[in-house]
Amino acid sequence: MPETQLAPRAERTPLLPTLVRCCTALAATPPRLLRPRRPDTDLLARLEVTDPPPARAAVRLTVLAQARTDAPEILVAEGHRSLRKYPMSYASFLVEHPKARFVIDPSMCSIPRRRVLPELPFPVPLLVAPDEPVRGLGDALDARGLSGADVEFVVPTHLHWDHVAGLLDLPGSVPVRLPAAEYEWAMGGPRAPLGVARGPLLGRAFDTFDLDGPPVFGFPGSHDLFGDGSVLMLDLSGHTPGSIGVLLAVDDGTRVLLAGDAVWGNIQIRLLREKAPMPGSLFDADRDAAFATIHRLHALPEGIEVIAGHDHAAIAARVRD
Repeated sequence: MPETQLAPRAERTPLLPTLVRCCTALAATPPRLLRPRRPDTDLLARLEVTDPPPARAAVRLTVLAQARTDAPEILVAEGHRSLRKYPMSYASFLVEHPKARFVIDPSMCSIPRRRVLPELPFPVPLLVAPDEPVRGLGDALDARGLSGADVEFVVPTHLHWDHVAGLLDLPGSVPVRLPAAEYEWAMGGPRAPLGVARGPLLGRAFDTFDLDGPPVFGFPGSHDLFGDGSVLMLDLSGHTPGSIGVLLAVDDGTRVLLAGDAVWGNIQIRLLREKAPMPGSLFDADRDAAFATIHRLHALPEGIEVIAGHDHAAIAARVRD
């Protein structure tokens, strides 16, 4: 049975340590833009890419695009020689299974600049704020003829603010399902880690689980949400200790992996590049583990459609008006 807990109250992250981390990340960035981290060919050679269990059910996937932004491509994919801006999106993913309707990554609430971003220490809101306009999760569901009451639970790929802010547009009775390791990292201490805003999680019930299922596609652990192979949680730790990807057997016959922020853009998977120190050293909890996860994503077999959490092109390809 899942463990159910309530979120503790929110406390603001101190300003000075955040400024020190920002300055350290900035100082480390120029050398890495010239000489990016090289792929680990030994790790790639050791990976055992095991198939997932056959799916005995399928889900309907609806992508709810909510906001846009961009970032320098050379920072998203460390050292990639480009002066272009990389288009990025914020989105929630509505999943309808024969047994439940739920949301993966309830990304944006309405007016997040007032309701969530003030909880983050300066200068983080300046780095991560989406462009206007922002469509809250409530409005996005309404456009599909649904309301927050139609959502039975949510599954964040991790607990950074932009993957849970949409909870503010859902009833307080909607629980959060996530790995126990992610809960302990984000909610266990007196203050939230950088990038986590606890406000949307206050008073919310958490159903935690362990990724104690067999390896899938080279990822070391898994969890079969419904026991039928249609919704598999995969261990994509590194960006945060409990980061997951969600592998869906979609009713159009495809296999889609929602990769959260294991990568910000699919360009990182293709080029085998981590994020530059600014912003990666701020938001990746374990840079080495995060880089290893990128290798596992790079080694995925053909036919798996990967949607990085902020990749505009991958998200837009799934949006249906």
